[in-house]
This record gives sequence, C-alpha cells and structure tokens, in this order.
Amino acid sequence: MDKKLFEILACPHCKGDLRYDKSAAELICRPCGMAYPIRDGIPVMLENEARTLTTDERLEGGEAPSQEDTSA
Repeated sequence: MDKKLFEILACPHCKGDLRYDKSAAELICRPCGMAYPIRDGIPVMLENEARTLTTDERLEGGEAPSQEDTSA
C-alpha cells in the first residue's frame, strides 16, 4: 500500500488512526474495533465492508507500517 495514501487515511467512523496489518491485508481501528479490508491494493473504507475485531485482536498490539510494508 502506498505510504502517502496510508498517511492521509483515518477511520471513517471515529476519524482515529489506523494500523496496517500486512498479513491480513487490513487497516485496523482499535478504538472502534473494526478492520477495513484492502483489496487489490485499495483500502475499502466502508463500514458495511469492515469486520468486527475479536476480543483477542483488540487486546493485541498492532503492526505499524514500515517503509517496505507500504510500498506498492
């Protein structure tokens, strides 16, 4: 995912920060407990497309994007 795109994205519900989970291809909002999918390199920032995080996922630390993770 493009680093510049990631820097301007925010949770559509609470406007909070998102964490990038490369292995699941999702953007995670811990305060809302939602995970927004990334399909074909494009974040799908629609609440009806997001999934609810499990309790364990909400308690785990997120993976912050690194330089190599955010390259297209």
